[in-house]
Amino acid sequence: MAKTNIKKIHWLKKRIRTKNILRNTKGDYSRLVIYRSNRHIYAQLVDDIKYKTILSVSTKDKSMLSKIESISKIEQSKIVGEMLADKIKKSKVKKIVFDRNGYKYHGRVKALGDAIREKGINF
Repeated sequence: MAKTNIKKIHWLKKRIRTKNILRNTKGDYSRLVIYRSNRHIYAQLVDDIKYKTILSVSTKDKSMLSKIESISKIEQSKIVGEMLADKIKKSKVKKIVFDRNGYKYHGRVKALGDAIREKGINF
């Protein structure tokens, strides 16, 4: 078995384990899910009770394309976090659980999380 396949299997196991823990939290928590590809970062707020996506932001949004043309990926993540925080405030969601989706809290994921916290949203 190739080394990349083993890494992918371990990442998937960690992702499933994290989601099971987060889904079992009691209360009206919405889950903030992060997905990070090599070029883009995606964030969406999911209601696990109704199985619906409340809102989402990514670097592929048409409103983002003009802002992120020639900046680093970490700066792009900060902008996505700020836009997401503004949308969360408008939707009046109270409780959020941060789902890193198996990624380390480092680099782009950390930049996105810090940008959300700077806007006054705690998770």
